Amino acid sequence: MSYNVSMDNSLYSLVDTLDRRLVSYGETITVVESCTGGALASALTAVSGSSQWFRLGLVTYADQFKRELVGVSREGLELEGAVSGIVVGEMVKGGMRLAQADYGIAISGIAGPGGGTEEKPVGTVWFGFGFGDQIEVAHMQFSGDRNMVRSQSVEFSLRKMLQLIE
Repeated sequence: MSYNVSMDNSLYSLVDTLDRRLVSYGETITVVESCTGGALASALTAVSGSSQWFRLGLVTYADQFKRELVGVSREGLELEGAVSGIVVGEMVKGGMRLAQADYGIAISGIAGPGGGTEEKPVGTVWFGFGFGDQIEVAHMQFSGDRNMVRSQSVEFSLRKMLQLIE
């Protein structure tokens, strides 16, 4: 059984556009992922030359490593849970600090098929976007199976980051 995100032409085009922008600006990016399991980092590094701008990719599936590696607060995890705006905001901020990157993306969600609740059903995904000293969070509710939720999460994060760095 495979949960890999496929690198179709539209996804490759998004990464290629991001590549050109980051190279032209001389800036860097890092990612901290949970539910996508490294799929975003994999998509970003599929472009030749990405080593010029891709700094670090972390998969912090366990809350312990969200705290220990990127500095997510115990309070945020206890109050809101790992799938929340406060947590992805702290994830992206910590990832950018750790990697000394200009931009960052964090993703935490419930890809399914299990793990959903009434408050946070399967397909609930939170995103954190960092650019300079600013952090923006976004929430999406995706449908489909595990791979579809993960694929949609990767595509959304790339589209949103491109909007932010225009």
